[in-house]
Amino acid sequence: MIEYDKFQKSLKHLQLQFENYRTFDSSQPKLLQEAVAESVIQRFEICYDCMWKTLKRYLIEELGIPEVPNSPKPVFRMAFENNLFSAPVEQWLEYADARTGTAHDYSGEKAKAALEIMSGFISNAVDLYQTISSEPWQ
Repeated sequence: MIEYDKFQKSLKHLQLQFENYRTFDSSQPKLLQEAVAESVIQRFEICYDCMWKTLKRYLIEELGIPEVPNSPKPVFRMAFENNLFSAPVEQWLEYADARTGTAHDYSGEKAKAALEIMSGFISNAVDLYQTISSEPWQ
């Protein structure tokens, strides 16, 4: 049986912190603004990792696919082929690139790019959660 708790909690934490980021008072010190943005990126990384690993288990355990690679992009392609996504697979591959970029970004440019797609990621991740868990998002 697949446990969806980690995926759900990490997605809720990301959703809450992203809302904090979007509504953050710009009169606050720059360092605090950066800290909130960095927290969103960190929560994105955690959520993304929980999500694709849960999705991999779903493909194996629920759909019975015997040979599922241990890498996000092939997992996303398989999920798309099995109608698990509401968005095009290219969007999911963009999320994968954003996740890779945030791990190796020392200039902050890739973090900014990840923040720009965060709303779409959260929405698509919620859709995926509901699809694979058969539970409504709360």
